[in-house]
Amino acid sequence: MHVVLVAAARHPLREPFAGGLEALTWRLVQGLSQRGVRVTIFAGPGSDPVLGAQLLDVGELDLSDTARADISMPAEAWMREHHAYLQLMLRLNGRADIDLVHNNSLHHLPVAMASLLPAPLLTTLHTPPTPWLESAIAMMDCGRARFAAVSRHTARSWAHVTQATVVPNGVDTQTWHVGPGGQDLVWFGRLVPEKAPHLAIEIARRAGRHLRLAGPPSDPAYVAEHIAPRLRDGSASYVGHLGQRDLADLVGHSAATLVTPDWDEPYGLVAAESLACGTPVLAFGRGGLPEVIGPGTGALVDAADLDAAADQLGSVVRLSRQDARAHAVAHCSVEAMLDRYLALYEELASPTLCGLDGAA
Repeated sequence: MHVVLVAAARHPLREPFAGGLEALTWRLVQGLSQRGVRVTIFAGPGSDPVLGAQLLDVGELDLSDTARADISMPAEAWMREHHAYLQLMLRLNGRADIDLVHNNSLHHLPVAMASLLPAPLLTTLHTPPTPWLESAIAMMDCGRARFAAVSRHTARSWAHVTQATVVPNGVDTQTWHVGPGGQDLVWFGRLVPEKAPHLAIEIARRAGRHLRLAGPPSDPAYVAEHIAPRLRDGSASYVGHLGQRDLADLVGHSAATLVTPDWDEPYGLVAAESLACGTPVLAFGRGGLPEVIGPGTGALVDAADLDAAADQLGSVVRLSRQDARAHAVAHCSVEAMLDRYLALYEELASPTLCGLDGAA
């Protein structure tokens, strides 16, 4: 089977990953290749050479001053992405050597132009509904297209326009290996308002425990206003943007992981990664997180009650690290994810209706 994977173009697929979507797509390419699938990946500039990625060309636009001065001129980054995916879909048109296209981008054009493809299209829904993608799905006439969602929560959020097969994200349980634990707490992910690491710092402070934060400072203004001042008393520290192995080592040497989103997480990949390291999780019970954290592996708390969250930490850090690891291996592994995707790929080898006639 020859599968074309389409990645999000905004960030390269390389360590240290810009976010969970990039890590997940990199892992999917590697895992499918190891299963004997021929994979062609289209990704942003600067992606890991080991992937052999073909370029989604998001280079500078050669626009005249007159065009740039027009009042209808959109953001240039938006235009670059638009043309990158437009060129990709035109390149794939007429290709007879492709068995399936698996779209992991967040862009609407692969869906809107699905009828041009000579092969079925599978699109994984990684986010809540967005205007362009929702409208593309609602208007598409695809014949042979299906959707997957990274959690039951995410599938429900798209149910008004399409049904999606739930395929939870998977973590590499070899890279995310068991650690011995430690005294400090950990928070890791993109330092942005919707991930709300400032709330994790407050919970740790109220619990009297030191917190280590790791991840890319993707919103410098937010970091300067809400994170940097909270680090000055030494109750929390920022350890940098780490690669997967260093990050797994950090998590594995932590007493518990805090997951404090200020939005409904579509899945909650950091929780799954933490459990694979044997590190229990204290998380806000939002979005897909209740689907990741199993019995005896952590606690779900109300985001509005930071004192209650701090009080829960005493019991969370005493949970069995072996149980956390076992839950991750059974339910959150990349192998389980690959099994589900390969089953979908086989289904799509024959014509399947899309939209509300798709698989639940």
